[in-house]
Amino acid sequence: MKIRGYLGVKLAGIVLASTLVAWAGQAPQAPVATPAVSAAPQTLDQYVGQYREPAEPDTVDSVYLDGGKLYIESERTARMELRPESPDHFDTPGSQLRMEFLRDAKGKITSLKMIYGPDVAWSLERFSDVGIRLNHSRPYSSREVMIPMRDGIRLHAVILRPEGSEKSGEALPFLMQRTPYGTDANNSESVNGNKPELAESGYIFVFEDIRGRYQSEGKFVMNRPIVAHKTIHDVDETTDTRDTIDWLLKNVPNNDGRVGVMGVSYPGFLAMMAGIDAHPAVKAISPQAPMTDVWMGDDFFHNGAFRESYGFDYVQQLEGQKTDKPVEDKEDIYDFFLHHVNFAGAAKFAHMSKLPTAKAFLTQPSYTEFWQRMAVQPHLTKVEVPTLEVGGWWDQEDMWGTQAQYAALNPHDTKHEVFLVLGPWNHGGWNWTLRHLGAIDFGAATGGQYRKTIEAPFFEKYLKDRPGFDLKDTASFRTGIDRWERYDVWPPKKGFRDAKMYLTAGGGLSFSAPAAGVADGGVAAKYVSDPANPIPYRHRPIQPTYGKGSKWRTWLVEDQRFVSSRKDLANFSTPVLDHDVTVTGDVMADLFASTTGSDADWVVKLIDVYPDNAEGEMAGYQLMIADEIFRGRYVKSFEKPEALVPGKVTEFKWSLHGVDHTFLKGHRIMVEVQSSWFPLYDRNPQTFVPNIMRASKKAYKAETMTIYGSVQYPSHLEFSVPAQ
Repeated sequence: MKIRGYLGVKLAGIVLASTLVAWAGQAPQAPVATPAVSAAPQTLDQYVGQYREPAEPDTVDSVYLDGGKLYIESERTARMELRPESPDHFDTPGSQLRMEFLRDAKGKITSLKMIYGPDVAWSLERFSDVGIRLNHSRPYSSREVMIPMRDGIRLHAVILRPEGSEKSGEALPFLMQRTPYGTDANNSESVNGNKPELAESGYIFVFEDIRGRYQSEGKFVMNRPIVAHKTIHDVDETTDTRDTIDWLLKNVPNNDGRVGVMGVSYPGFLAMMAGIDAHPAVKAISPQAPMTDVWMGDDFFHNGAFRESYGFDYVQQLEGQKTDKPVEDKEDIYDFFLHHVNFAGAAKFAHMSKLPTAKAFLTQPSYTEFWQRMAVQPHLTKVEVPTLEVGGWWDQEDMWGTQAQYAALNPHDTKHEVFLVLGPWNHGGWNWTLRHLGAIDFGAATGGQYRKTIEAPFFEKYLKDRPGFDLKDTASFRTGIDRWERYDVWPPKKGFRDAKMYLTAGGGLSFSAPAAGVADGGVAAKYVSDPANPIPYRHRPIQPTYGKGSKWRTWLVEDQRFVSSRKDLANFSTPVLDHDVTVTGDVMADLFASTTGSDADWVVKLIDVYPDNAEGEMAGYQLMIADEIFRGRYVKSFEKPEALVPGKVTEFKWSLHGVDHTFLKGHRIMVEVQSSWFPLYDRNPQTFVPNIMRASKKAYKAETMTIYGSVQYPSHLEFSVPAQ
């Protein structure tokens, strides 16, 4: 959900402490005053040049002299003075960032080490001794306002616009983001750094604190449901958006009467609210990784399985106080949640049981009306404004919402104004100009490609009547071969056919259906799942979601070999591929399974296994391509859970979400099945209890899980492949 505050310190190659809201979920440290050391320009000249990480050649930092002083800047960050502390060591006044220039044996400057605080450092290699100006930021003026809503509550907003545009020049459209995460950090520097293409084009940017958060008045309600608007007191995010726009049109000078709304995660949910009962001035919206249904597939539950560690951290952070509340660091949250048995125990320890959403977790673990009223997709019954949906294949928070909103809107898109972009990103990763996600190299800075060729032209078309936006429907980055594809619809139909891949005895995968007479009763695999020793979802120690040193952002691309040898799961694999295999569209798991208990979780992962002779750390790498969990008690109904019958073969069918990936010749395709994914998902006791949130310690029992692969019970994955 949250973009700022945990993205790390490499923001386009350089850290600006003034825009670094929090490192590891904590407030930035105050800068330490250090005495300045004078240096002659001819001495400083030896440091001049351009620097970059070899793995990220698109992100360059330039060091140059201006007026006898040394500065550093990048394309997306304004310049900072480098003040000498000692030979080769510099600080940046007003921040915690320090720099050390490193030399080779001959004394020549070869690299630049950036140091932020006591624990964070990275190095850039010098590739040119010519320093140039890279940052061409457009200066923006700032104004803060309190905007009245229909019920008298006032919402705080920061308005940024190109300097001088208030009284002269062309009238400009608005580009608005509404957020629960605070607006104080928004300024000319941040808007140029975060959205350089849009800032260069020129908009009146509006950043608004939603009701009850930060400097806005009123009561905060998580994912406030849409209500019937019968009186002025019947408010929701659609009415607050309309009231905000009404005020802006009347009170902000030299605007052209057009509004665009965008946002990532929770602000993505709020962007979609602008497209429901839309104000006539709204001409374009872009919900990006939007929270859409937090029970069905986004932040808090997936197919009934509770995202325990994430829900625990996020609710404390958002509902613990009016501003974001840092969650206390723990050495390993795996041990923390195991010790407290269930969510009720952990919530009691953290004194959060009475927070509104935590209370809902504890009392309404099923898909009750409470969660259904929050869901956005039932309201998407028509396309009111052009909509650009954006999501990432490895989004660790809201991968489901992007595709769910597109799927809901697409049948109503008679004017072809709903667009979809799916790329090789984690949550919000399209905002950065990087080639890598974790260890995975995609060969190009795909975020920059998207922003320059799709996002900026989209808003320019609908807010400024400019040409250049040529997307017909869907742009999808096909991983494996690392190239952009364009489709008439998602999932694509033309040129594709349906295919199935079957789980077979002995750990095999086959495109051929099981034959009659399969031995051993059609059993493909068995394993014992023990809640006392659940499978971790990422490498231990597991830090809090937004905690110091957390690997949360990249866990979906972690090498799965850290768990694949465990005995409490089942692996199925093809032989080494003798040709490329492309999988495009939704991947469905159709699992026939039984348990000796009366409840069970099923996790299915589709994995690309790299060859042992792959380059560097990719040798033998196991990369998850698609994955999802299903809680067995909901096999008949998400609203009314039922116990499973011990020993009875049951069909479980659910989506692993969309993919567009080529398994290359020489790789293997693997499917992994397991029954825990802890502590991202709470432990299933494997004994049916009315409310897992409060399950007693004695309810947690080891049980045997059996997966079948026969004519009668053909466990398999369903997906689309190219027709040829």
